[in-house]
Amino acid sequence: MAGIDRRTALRGAAAILGGTALGPFAGFAARGEAAPAQHDRPRPTLGPVPDHRDGAVRLWLPDGLEYRSFHDTETPVVLDDGTTLPGRHDGMAAFRGPRGNYTLIRNHEVNGPGPAFGDASAAYDPMAQGGTTTIEVTPHGEVVRSYTSINGTQMNCSGGPMPWGSWVTCEETVNGPDVGADFTGVSNVPLHKPHGYVFEVPVRGTAEREPITAAGRFAHEAVAFDPREGVLYLTEDDFGFASGLYRYTPRQNPMRAGRLGNRGRLQMLKVKGRPNLHLEAALPPGSAFPVEWVDIDDPSPVYPYTPGEPAPTTNNDAISHVARQGWARGAAYFSRLEGATYDRGVVYFTSTQGGGPEETSTGPIANGYGNGNGQIWAYHPRERVLRLLYQSTGPDVLDFPDNVTTSPRGTLVVCEDNINDNYLRGLTPRGELFDIALNRLVSGTGTPRYDDEFAGSTFSPDGHTLFVNIQASRGMTFAIWGDWRRIGV
Repeated sequence: MAGIDRRTALRGAAAILGGTALGPFAGFAARGEAAPAQHDRPRPTLGPVPDHRDGAVRLWLPDGLEYRSFHDTETPVVLDDGTTLPGRHDGMAAFRGPRGNYTLIRNHEVNGPGPAFGDASAAYDPMAQGGTTTIEVTPHGEVVRSYTSINGTQMNCSGGPMPWGSWVTCEETVNGPDVGADFTGVSNVPLHKPHGYVFEVPVRGTAEREPITAAGRFAHEAVAFDPREGVLYLTEDDFGFASGLYRYTPRQNPMRAGRLGNRGRLQMLKVKGRPNLHLEAALPPGSAFPVEWVDIDDPSPVYPYTPGEPAPTTNNDAISHVARQGWARGAAYFSRLEGATYDRGVVYFTSTQGGGPEETSTGPIANGYGNGNGQIWAYHPRERVLRLLYQSTGPDVLDFPDNVTTSPRGTLVVCEDNINDNYLRGLTPRGELFDIALNRLVSGTGTPRYDDEFAGSTFSPDGHTLFVNIQASRGMTFAIWGDWRRIGV
């Protein structure tokens, strides 16, 4: 089977992580030199497993795991509030729900002007097609109810769960009536509001649909909240330009306020003593850097425009405006920062195209900023140290890591987003990279959809079920359950 061949390549080429342990849950770094540990536990190979929904094979999994798919938009899906479910299922989080069930809040990364899904009268922007849906689901993926929880936003990529009971959804765009057309070339004139913000969505009910402008207007991807410091970390996925890691410190501690609030300070990561360091470039395994944070004085720019006419500010100028403020103060260059998660005192995040030859400019670059196949980073807030956990040595090892979460045992679960086979990968605290799932979707017309990306990986609060999406125009969600401990997840 292809899965066996690929696993052999993984074991032979996986990078070994080195360095000294730093801070709580520094197991990835602390155990990085223990190369024999990569072979301590034999990993099961993947094989075809039928979907509990209808018996079709959509995933290959290890023995002992089962799954059910739901909200498959290859055919129309209508939610309980009458919403026709959009596709592009993306970032997601799972919360405790009623009657032993779970509540999922799920992004829909829909771009381009068009009528908002759901109740247009409640939309942030009635001509933006993204948003989130909320689903009550059983531990085995049976949908109990579902509804629109925010609409009228755009390109809702990923986000992050908040410990007080909400989901922060992120717009991966700076489109608006005040900005020229983006990479699609489609006019932004029909839009009513500026985009490029984060919004808070409560676990129960619907969002207030007010952007948190103080957290910046840029190509947001994901967020991770540190409850010890009361700080929100934000990743930027600016495809053509260098990206940054940011932190937003609300004026009032959200752990006391029970919400983020729209007053605070936005800052960007800088490596101490090494201004504008190219962290998108290939680095030695286990590389560690002391960091500091530089202020962003104008986090939420808006631009002059005439309603009904194309805006004079180009999308390239708008999408790099916030980052350029940080670069002027020495902020570091990353490649396309995507998924982020917080676990036991550490912020983990992925760099999709990091780990290759150094770029010679800050962009724009037509095929994306960064020349590698991906990096996984860890930031230790208390020590203010950034560490490289993993760097792909090629597409057969790890190819374009995207969304990320952690299991109850500390294994990172990484979604791949590439143009070939897409896997869910596991990265253990011992530095072992292995396969969890392989996409084997086939359309209703018989066309393979193996290149559709995984997105939104998230464990239920009790660790029973891993939920993950297929991010495509015909999206769907999977609930996967079984003996996670046996396979080291």
